[in-house]
Amino acid sequence: MSGELKLVLFDCDGTLVDSQHMIVAAMNEAFTQNGLELLPRGEVLSIVGLSLENAIAALLPAQDPVTLARVTEAYRDAFTTLRGRPDLHEPLFEGAQEALDWLRNEEDVLLGIVTGKSQKGLRNILALHGLSDYFITLQTADDAPSKPHPGMIERALGETGARADHTVIIGDTSYDMLMAQSAGAHGLGVAWGYHEPAALSASGARRILQHFGETQEALGTLWSEWQGKAQSRKEAAE
Repeated sequence: MSGELKLVLFDCDGTLVDSQHMIVAAMNEAFTQNGLELLPRGEVLSIVGLSLENAIAALLPAQDPVTLARVTEAYRDAFTTLRGRPDLHEPLFEGAQEALDWLRNEEDVLLGIVTGKSQKGLRNILALHGLSDYFITLQTADDAPSKPHPGMIERALGETGARADHTVIIGDTSYDMLMAQSAGAHGLGVAWGYHEPAALSASGARRILQHFGETQEALGTLWSEWQGKAQSRKEAAE
């Protein structure tokens, strides 16, 4: 699809980076500091993808604003402290590096991130894995409303000049897929993250990737589809 700008936006936690142990440990520490009963691991991971404030509000719907603010701040502090523990490292998922290397070298493809992390947290994790130069746009909870609001995608489109219908969001949660739908973009779900594949499909995922090795074929199929539609429009106009 030479000549047509294509934008691929990745979620971070649960899609590129396996951060589950850090997230659960930091949330447990924040709850403990505030005298709250710990939640099941699966429940904590179900809110990954939301901005931190929205995530904690979802986990603690009956708590008052003051308590929510204390837990939020305690989580931030705990996450920073725990990052130094080797048993809580945040590795890239298998195949992520290879997929990013391929995309980085594709003609007319731009890469970006859309994440519930803060800018500081995102830049730290990208630097850790040597990925800081891979992405032209970084959209975080600091810059736009929490997923599934389309604001992050809209900002990315404004920064890159890409079209929504030539944009793909690759993510592991229903929030990512709903965000893609709201923005008029395309969603590809991943099976290795924090929401079940059935939930991703129900939220609009065009396809569920079983491993990163499927990325090239899945994107190629979408890009060929776009090219076919463009050709049909051209022929209809002649």
